[in-house]
Amino acid sequence: MFNIFKNLVDILREKDELELFTPEELNELIEDIINDDDITKYINIEDLKYGDLKNYTGRVISVMDGIVRVNGLDFAKSGEMVEFLTSNNKGVVINLEKDNVCILLFGDSNNVKENDLVACTGDILQIPVGFGLLGRVINPLGTPIDGLGPLEDFEYDVIEQKAPGIIDRRSVHESLETGIKVIDALIPIGRGQRELIIGDRLTGKTTIAIDTILHQKYYNDQYDDKVYCIYVSIGQRSNNVMEVYQKLKEYNALEYSTMIVASSADSAALQFIAPYAGTSIAEFFRDRGLHSLIIYDDLSKHAISYRQISLIITKTTW
Repeated sequence: MFNIFKNLVDILREKDELELFTPEELNELIEDIINDDDITKYINIEDLKYGDLKNYTGRVISVMDGIVRVNGLDFAKSGEMVEFLTSNNKGVVINLEKDNVCILLFGDSNNVKENDLVACTGDILQIPVGFGLLGRVINPLGTPIDGLGPLEDFEYDVIEQKAPGIIDRRSVHESLETGIKVIDALIPIGRGQRELIIGDRLTGKTTIAIDTILHQKYYNDQYDDKVYCIYVSIGQRSNNVMEVYQKLKEYNALEYSTMIVASSADSAALQFIAPYAGTSIAEFFRDRGLHSLIIYDDLSKHAISYRQISLIITKTTW
């Protein structure tokens, strides 16, 4: 991971010397390192394989509702993680323009100011995946928010990857029981199939989804080919999410489930990447020949966050 400048900030923080620098002074210190002809005084020679360090650092030119425009990141890649060195925030490159790059900020935009230094990390946006996420509640970046400590037994996978081709996919040949007789009898759902639940507010859309997750416990207890469930909450109120969590916990459904939460209080950036994070976790089970059920609750909130981001970066929406 390309963390040359971030390591400097971490060292100062460990020595309790970071408070001795104002953000402007810290920016100047890092810039002196970048412009120093003898860069080997500060970093290992192996890090020079990345080329001119000036091309991997830039400065903030504007901040607007979680969208940051940065000038100078000449070698930035679309989807690459970047770090805001003075504010300890992270973001991802979402748009490459002629003279700047647009970055989706995951932290508080109030901590990012014009002229702050930004550095590339060389990593595409990743999220923890694995069996260690079962029974846990995380945010779209993979950070636990359930107070149960750090994650264990996991690995990292990119949040966006190419889907298998049509030829590589197997046709739908197995059913997925929801536990609701009317649905299972009249409109059976197949594994590998997508279903859209449409209805007005308070008509029971989330109830159908949660009942389906709860029914998988009966199936998992009876058969070896277990169904692992991923529940992605997008833009829901925290008290509604807590009710879902308590319901899954009450019926011991968390042992085969993972919750990803981007509540209405979270930024549009987290709500935007939440479905992709949930899909990455589900693909972990798919790639190992296992079954997974993923529920997005709900995608209309995701569409709103996408439009909000698109309007700020003047990108055409559809």
